[in-house]
Amino acid sequence: MPKSLTNKQLNFFKKNGYLFPIKVMEEKEVLLYRTALEDYEKSQGSNLSGIDKHKSHLLFSWVSEIVHNKNILDSIEDILGPNILCWSSSFFIKEANENSFVSWHQDAQYWGLEPDDVVTAWVAISDASLETGPMEVIPKSHKWDNLEHKETFNEKNLLTRGQELNIKISEHNTTLMPLKPGEISLHHVKLAHSSKVNETNDRRIGIAIRYTTPQVKQTKADKEKDTALLVRGADRFMNFNHEVLPEFKIKKETILNHKITSANHHKILMK
Repeated sequence: MPKSLTNKQLNFFKKNGYLFPIKVMEEKEVLLYRTALEDYEKSQGSNLSGIDKHKSHLLFSWVSEIVHNKNILDSIEDILGPNILCWSSSFFIKEANENSFVSWHQDAQYWGLEPDDVVTAWVAISDASLETGPMEVIPKSHKWDNLEHKETFNEKNLLTRGQELNIKISEHNTTLMPLKPGEISLHHVKLAHSSKVNETNDRRIGIAIRYTTPQVKQTKADKEKDTALLVRGADRFMNFNHEVLPEFKIKKETILNHKITSANHHKILMK
């Protein structure tokens, strides 16, 4: 019996490759997380950037809290089963009235995770209304093969390579997924998705958490294993090195661990 999602929701996800909105926390709780982010940015004298935006659950204890959120994990367990790894977490922040975007792409093309038992929970830390450039998806595209992408390395594209699907999007029906703070969307690793620019006077802040199962392997790693965090259940396969959680206060050891782990992760993904 499902822990969180209804059978109707599970069938919808299986058929279409996505599901939204799912409320996982109250807005007042989300506001505390946003405040924690912006307090850190003030302490650094700049907006979050570089490796701080990736594998962030290893740097910020409050991001680790979100990764372990019971409501999120219950939804993920209904799809993936009781043994769950967090493979990565990434901030997707569009500043107010900024022309940054995310091109149409499939995550599976670049991540090297096989089999494709991978689900992303996209957590809205701020309002992700239609005007902010919420995620847009092509329903049922998770049933496609991994398609060819072209790599643009466009500086305004929030993706590392600026990768774009080499297809005519106008030939496909698409669905926008607006969210309120404290809500999440779920999507399959092979689902084609994108997002447009933020046309509002507020930041659009989201955290993409990628969950998988212990059976999944990283096929792009050579000598050094990829890493993941066990967030529920057990791991009897050990295909990933297990990550160490950050302490409440950021210490030098935390920063160093995050830097080394993120650099190795980036090296694997850029192969």
